[in-house]
Order: sequence, then C-alpha cells, then structure tokens
Amino acid sequence: MPEKTAKTAAKAAAAKPAAAKVAPKPAATKTAAAPKPAAPKAAVPAAAPKAAAKPAAPSRPEEKKVVTQRQGFKANEFVVYPAHGVGQILAIEEQEIAGAKLELFVINFIKDKMTLRVPTAKVANVGMRKLSDPALVKKALETLKGRARVKRTMWSRRAQEYEAKINSGDIVAIAEVVRDLYRSESQPEQSYSERQLYEAALDRLSREIAVVQHSTETEAVKEIEAQLAKSPRRNAKAESAEGDAEGDADGEDLDNDGDDTAVEDEAA
Repeated sequence: MPEKTAKTAAKAAAAKPAAAKVAPKPAATKTAAAPKPAAPKAAVPAAAPKAAAKPAAPSRPEEKKVVTQRQGFKANEFVVYPAHGVGQILAIEEQEIAGAKLELFVINFIKDKMTLRVPTAKVANVGMRKLSDPALVKKALETLKGRARVKRTMWSRRAQEYEAKINSGDIVAIAEVVRDLYRSESQPEQSYSERQLYEAALDRLSREIAVVQHSTETEAVKEIEAQLAKSPRRNAKAESAEGDAEGDADGEDLDNDGDDTAVEDEAA
C-alpha cells in the first residue's frame, strides 16, 4: 500500500508542471494580438492637415460696379439745374453719409467754377431736367420778339416774380424776363437791381442755347439780341415812370430776397 501511494503522488506531481507549461500559451497569444488595432488609428490624423489647407487660399476682392445712368440721366450729359443753370454730370458716385449709402450726381458748372452733388433720388424735387429740344429753344427765341409786359406794381414785387422765373428752369419763362427787362439804346437806363436780374436771365438763356445749338455763348448772346431788336419799342413815358418808381430801397429788398433764395437752395 505505501508503494502505491508513493506512485500516485509522483504521478500527480508530474502532472502539475505540465499544466503550468501549457497555461502560458493563451497569454502569449493575447499580447501579440493587442498591437494590431493601433495601426489604423495613426492613419486618420495624418490625412486631416490636407483637408484643412484648402480654406487658406486668399479670396479675391469684390469689384465695384461703375454706375453710368440713373433717373434717365447719364454721365457726361449736360443738364439744367434750376438754381444754377446749365451744368455737366461728371459722374454718378456712392458716398456713405451718417451710416447710410447715397447715390449722387456730381455736376460741374464750368463758368461758375463750382461742383454740386445732388442725390439721385431728389432730382425731381429740385427740378433738374434735360436740355430743351430745338423746338422749345425756337419758341423761346420767338418769345423775345414779343411786346414787353410790365405790371403796374411796386418794383420789389416785380423783382421777386422775375427772380422766381429765372430759378424755375423754364427756358420760355427766362426768355420772358429777358424780353421784359431789355433796354435799347434809345430807352432809359436800367437801375442796378434791374440790370442784375437782366444779366442773370440773359446768362441762363444764352448758356442753354449755346449747348443745344453747339455754339459759343457769345454767338448765343448775339442771336438773342438780334431777336430783341425785332420787338416793338415800348412807350418812353412809361419807361420813365417805371424808372422813377424804382429806388435804392427796392434794390436792397431784392438783394435780401436773393440771399434767402440761395440759403434755401443750399439747404435743399
């Protein structure tokens, strides 16, 4: 019996180390398989910088559109601005004023050496218009040959009416002022205020006629004076009576009225 027990114990002891040798094999398999999933993870961040480089390209600045026409008016076109007469549109530009963008006509008045900027949305309010057509110019010249019509009122009131016609921009109304204030060599001389209004009306009329007929202002003035020479002469006694009614005080009133008109125009 003791021999059998010793043999059995020896067999059990020999089986234990064999089991110990077999056991480590699965552990070695696990450690070798672990690094395999780590390889694809490293490839993902490597492709990321290529996609991020595309938005870095510089963007082209937006080109501004050049405006050449607004409200029926074009750049380089001659127009009539009632308060200043004939001018030329140099450009149509945009400006930012008080945070708001405005489109403006840039109008140059060569003779007055002045440049005016008028909002394109307000051309109707200020009365800006195109040049008169040849038929209307002819009508204005015909008006100069008519008989002068002078109201029997105070000079200060008549002066205001003449000034309103000059600043209306109506070529026929301006021709009426030239006709009514014209004086020939045989007629009494004009007062200072009357002479000022006459020259202002003559200047507005001659400028527009010159541009429409493609002539010089000197030639236009000669044509106007030739038409005025054909008008019937007014009664010399009536002229003398009108001259006596005009005084320096009336002339001062006229000058003040003119200043008020200029201020209102600039404010508009």
